[in-house]
Amino acid sequence: MTHTAAARTSSKMTTRDIALTAMSLVLVFVFTYAINIRLPIAANGGLVHLGNVPLFLAAILFGKRTGMIAGGLGMALFDLLSGWTLWAPFTLVIVGLMGWTVGAVTEKKKTFPRYILAMVLACLIKIVGYYIAEAVIYSNWIIPVSSIPGNLVQIGVAAALVLVVIEPLRLAAKRTGLMK
Repeated sequence: MTHTAAARTSSKMTTRDIALTAMSLVLVFVFTYAINIRLPIAANGGLVHLGNVPLFLAAILFGKRTGMIAGGLGMALFDLLSGWTLWAPFTLVIVGLMGWTVGAVTEKKKTFPRYILAMVLACLIKIVGYYIAEAVIYSNWIIPVSSIPGNLVQIGVAAALVLVVIEPLRLAAKRTGLMK
């Protein structure tokens, strides 16, 4: 098989990949929708939710494409269906990039330091991305500062939960053939 043919084959999504991505997308949506707290400190009424937990797990277990699609679409769908419609395009890009980054960093090496690095990078993407989005929406570069603590809490809680469960889940996924 030529290099081009191998690259084309590896970029195809199998039925298994589509099913795992769809299930991950639903989990991101449900965890964002069902488990969230509105913050009174942020100018926009910020939100802390647990949608990043399945996002990070999906990206680590199933790769950057699944992380990007499940995260970006799952949370943008939440925005569309829960009154945060204005945020959906920003969320699609920002959270999609977070999922892609976590998957890319952990794709080759599934180690504790890599997991931490991946989630720190995701946190930076979230803070910078939503800071810019909020500055654009509100035409103000000061107001977005009030959202940073909520974003830190959101990613910190998700990272702590993921770090506790990732290895048992990774081993189970590998043993059952869910993970390549």
